[in-house]
Amino acid sequence: MKLRLISLGLLLFLCGSSLSLAGDPEKGYHVIVDKPLISPYWDQETFDNTWRVWPKDLKELAEKASPEERKRMAYDRYGLTPRPDNPNKPLQYVVGDDGLWTPNCFTCHGGEVAGQVIPGAPNHRYAMQTLADDIRYAKMLMGKRLLKSDYGSAVVPLGGTNGTTNAVMFGVILMAFRDADLNVHSSADFMPTKHHDMDAPAWWNFAAKDYIYCDAFAPKGVKGLMQFALARENGPEKFRGWQEDFENVYAYLESIKAPKYPYEVDKSLAEQGRIAFEKTCARCHGKYGPEEKYPSIVVDIEELGTDPVRYEALSPADRKLYGDSWFNEYNQGAKTVDDPAGYVAPHLAGVWASPPYFHNGSVPTLWHVLNPSERPTVWHRTSGQLDQQRVGLTVKEFARMPPEVTRRDERRNYFDTRNYGKSAAGHDYPDELTPEEKRAVLEYLKTL
Repeated sequence: MKLRLISLGLLLFLCGSSLSLAGDPEKGYHVIVDKPLISPYWDQETFDNTWRVWPKDLKELAEKASPEERKRMAYDRYGLTPRPDNPNKPLQYVVGDDGLWTPNCFTCHGGEVAGQVIPGAPNHRYAMQTLADDIRYAKMLMGKRLLKSDYGSAVVPLGGTNGTTNAVMFGVILMAFRDADLNVHSSADFMPTKHHDMDAPAWWNFAAKDYIYCDAFAPKGVKGLMQFALARENGPEKFRGWQEDFENVYAYLESIKAPKYPYEVDKSLAEQGRIAFEKTCARCHGKYGPEEKYPSIVVDIEELGTDPVRYEALSPADRKLYGDSWFNEYNQGAKTVDDPAGYVAPHLAGVWASPPYFHNGSVPTLWHVLNPSERPTVWHRTSGQLDQQRVGLTVKEFARMPPEVTRRDERRNYFDTRNYGKSAAGHDYPDELTPEEKRAVLEYLKTL
């Protein structure tokens, strides 16, 4: 097996990761939910009228519903949830007293786990493309002015399957219009983009990492957290003025803990699973418990065998452009890995609570991760309940996309592993285990 071990040590400490010690986690949470960092995308009136452009059957139900019921239907359609500390507002957007909606980090990183809203959990229901389309159509119906975000979402794909986003390409495009000091320029120079869908990682593993992203190319630091605020109205002075805010955000991310499995666990079976896991899986994913150690192993892409589109989409030049910028201290401290070997074996704390699996979200349950030959070709999430037997999303499986599913918004509820960037192949290592060991490992993974 070709493996690459990433180690930072003192270098990362000196370049800024210790800034979390000066931050306030509670303030960091409120920076995310209360402080708009880019221009708003729409107003409350527009959101309240999205139902008018819904498909006929859903629109008829909404027309008869109360305003509160329509709000619940809209949240369900778009994968939004109430803020735990303020149920009158969505967790995923900053909604000001003026009624203006601005996306925040929880759009992708704030979801539900076993029916409970948990900030930091991957939002596996977020319908980014459907929401953007409905907002655009609602604005046109109401005679409202379209914004750059409305035109942009019609050109750049936002997410082909609900719960995934084209976030990596957002970053590539935004950075292409900046110099190293983050000044905006008009002569973008970037290779043709490879649009693809990604599954958001769980934030509760942030503290265990030295490098971030699924290819572990970027050193973890305060400034790098700001990069998705690269709207053209934000110049270098704004980013530098946000330093204290993002020290608090960094501290908040470091403070998040993995949720505990809320159901019964067979402790004897889980102990058998720990032994099998440490024999086979720990060499890449690390050990857990009192002697926990996460090695940040990057596995060669050919050895791993999972979908390579994300790996290929971010070029060495793209990684270097980010690394040489203010976001990464101009590469004067911990340097970016411009040509990584493949994907990093993720930290597995709370893995039961972060379905679907793989970097592209192609595998719906941990049972399917452990049984590669049983992974479905097409699957559809059927409820918000956790599948306690297979540990993950409750889904219905198909050999192909059902022919009766024709609307684009409806098709986004289905994950088709035959599509570009969506393969569920690879990571066949669990086949080194016996069926009994797989069952035991599945039980053990509930305890992490």
